[in-house]
Amino acid sequence: MNDTARKAIAIAYNSNSGNTRTVAEALERALAADGAQVTSIQVTPESVKRASVLTEAADTVLVGFWCDKGSCTDEVAEVLAGLSGKCVFLFGTAGFGGEAAYFDRILSSVRAKLPADAVYLGGAMCQGRMGGGVLARYEAMLAEKPGDARIMSMIDNFHAAESHPDDADLAAIVAAARAAL
Repeated sequence: MNDTARKAIAIAYNSNSGNTRTVAEALERALAADGAQVTSIQVTPESVKRASVLTEAADTVLVGFWCDKGSCTDEVAEVLAGLSGKCVFLFGTAGFGGEAAYFDRILSSVRAKLPADAVYLGGAMCQGRMGGGVLARYEAMLAEKPGDARIMSMIDNFHAAESHPDDADLAAIVAAARAAL
């Protein structure tokens, strides 16, 4: 790990169900404990401009997102577009998880939204719990197609995700960020 004590780090994150906020808070605590000057902001439609001001003042920016259709939300994309010349580490959560290749595809999609001159330091993702509405949708699908293996697998994944992000997920993302910085 580089000497983070002298770094001004901004964490800008978007969280739909609290998963990405949990990761952002773990990163903020860990990096502050390392001596970095850390500021964070949750990116919402109303805070995009404030997030851009915050990231402008930082040496390094950690951008967190929840997976929205294989990428990030428009608000996060707007923040990413303003990170010209910045060192950037991406982190995110996704309801489906467990496969590094899946997370890599999502990170690649989000990374593509960075300006060409941004310095990509790396990224890390973990699984996150999903809202009850998702389970209801899956159960309705199963009612229409009883015994469908794909739908039953989606329901199993929903239940597997209920405990995430867990302590191991948080530790892994913090370790990845520390190594990248």
